[in-house]
Amino acid sequence: MADTTQLVVLGAGPGGYAAAFYAADLGMQVALVDEEKNPGGVCLYRGCIPSKALLHVAKVIDEAKHAGNWGVTFSEPTVDVDKLRGFKQGVVDKLTAGVGGIAKMRKVRFVQGRATLTGPRSMSVAGPGGTTELQFEHLILATGSHPTKTPTLSLDSPRMMDSTSGLELPDVPKSLLVIGGGYIGLELGTVYATLGSKVSVVEMTPGLLPGADRDLVQVLEKRLKGLFAAIMVNTKVVKVAEDGTGIRVTFAGEVSENEQVFDRVLVAVGRRPNSKIPGLETTNVKVAANGFIETDEQRRTAEPNVFAIGDVAGEPMLAHKASHEARVAVDVIAGHKAVFEPQAIPAVVFTDPEIAWCGMTEAQAQSSGIEFEVAKFPWGALSRAITVDRPDGLTKLILEKKTGRVLGVGIAGSGAGELIAEGVLAIEMGATAEDLKLVIHPHPTLSESLMESAEVFFGQSTHVFKPRRK
Repeated sequence: MADTTQLVVLGAGPGGYAAAFYAADLGMQVALVDEEKNPGGVCLYRGCIPSKALLHVAKVIDEAKHAGNWGVTFSEPTVDVDKLRGFKQGVVDKLTAGVGGIAKMRKVRFVQGRATLTGPRSMSVAGPGGTTELQFEHLILATGSHPTKTPTLSLDSPRMMDSTSGLELPDVPKSLLVIGGGYIGLELGTVYATLGSKVSVVEMTPGLLPGADRDLVQVLEKRLKGLFAAIMVNTKVVKVAEDGTGIRVTFAGEVSENEQVFDRVLVAVGRRPNSKIPGLETTNVKVAANGFIETDEQRRTAEPNVFAIGDVAGEPMLAHKASHEARVAVDVIAGHKAVFEPQAIPAVVFTDPEIAWCGMTEAQAQSSGIEFEVAKFPWGALSRAITVDRPDGLTKLILEKKTGRVLGVGIAGSGAGELIAEGVLAIEMGATAEDLKLVIHPHPTLSESLMESAEVFFGQSTHVFKPRRK
């Protein structure tokens, strides 16, 4: 006999377990299905969390070197790769076990195994203890995504890595090529470069972080040019091949050497949605040409009792976007009025310096036809940034010209990811530059840069003399 439950959530990442937990809080009977032994998904097991653990270590090493500028000198660090790998895994194990414990406290039934849909209201789950048959009233698909595989970069070699194997930290190679100048490639490239690898990055577009504001990228790129051995833009990798103890890479584009040999190659050219769900064809769920499951504003698919959230439901592929969609879908299932209509979804690149933005970029504002103004505040005039010797930053506001309403916020600098939430709140609340200007910010802090950016809009910044144009 099949077990019957009100809601089954397929996929236990930040979207999936957030949906299951919220539904349980609302009194629903919930089953959460995933192939791992605990909830967590790619984010906790092979993405956001392990990468940030390694980036923290890289930041400590970098700050120790930087301390020489202040008269504090440390000896050259010795990196125990096994211990570092253990630290990273310990963080993952602690968090995934913790989420598993919370599932039990909420009485969410966790079913480990690979699911196959047998209809719009049923599935079978093949797991370690056998097969479990589940019937349900509602289903939320939260199956996530996987690293993109490119045929020209397919080479069966342990020296070829993707974001998953790169986070395993097999060793610290003498030379590493990162293919892809997006946030995944730059974050992992930063880790390996700080640990001692000679890192080169190749990006097929004209600049790093395609889609991000160029003013913000410029701040990061200036620092990365000193950290990386080479940054190659407008350049493609057309061939990879084994070459003794390395990988021979053939380039096409704006590069001085068309062929180079690297100890390892990391492919970070994006992610693809996990929409090839076994048995999905037994439902009316539709998958678009780009691989994303089609949903409406309530995250409902073409099958009325089936919802989709997170990476599998569309861009941006961000954990916090998935968690927010989770609550919308559950509210709809519970009979509440809810739609997914955020005014701003923050994005953070956890390099050093960090880059964070939300709402409209300057390029998007230009293409929209809105009359807008840009207000920038350089961190070179920010006292807190100078006290920590990190003046390499910029806070930027995109403001509606007539009303001063905040349309977009961009921040480049140390800790930008911790600052961007104020920008998100400003946009969601319909705040204006005057609102930001009148909010008293603590001194001396990095957060003052948001207030001073707003003051720049009025030509009244205390620490930057820039009269407003008449």
